[in-house]
Amino acid sequence: MPAVTNKTTTLINILKVDPSSQDRLVDMINDSIDSVIHQLPGWVSTNLVASTDGTAVIIISRWRSADHIQAMRLDPRMVAYFEEIRAIASFESILGTSVRAEEARIEA
Repeated sequence: MPAVTNKTTTLINILKVDPSSQDRLVDMINDSIDSVIHQLPGWVSTNLVASTDGTAVIIISRWRSADHIQAMRLDPRMVAYFEEIRAIASFESILGTSVRAEEARIEA
């Protein structure tokens, strides 16, 4: 495995939701990404995955450090956002160090 020269901290949130609320949850998360997350120091990227059975949404976000994630979690806008999510979904967070990220080029 090649050495990683630009380590980031990855936050994975697994949100469980009733299938009837998955679209609403995705909209809420997209709104938060567009209006808050992009502005926060240390944010690198976010991937949002909706399960095909409608029961889950997974957020995979990369940050410069765990300290940046902690600051995001304490931001008053995010605190309010988490309360809204808890009203329709349960979630589990996993924090780790990114050791490799790779993507294939897809030709259109």
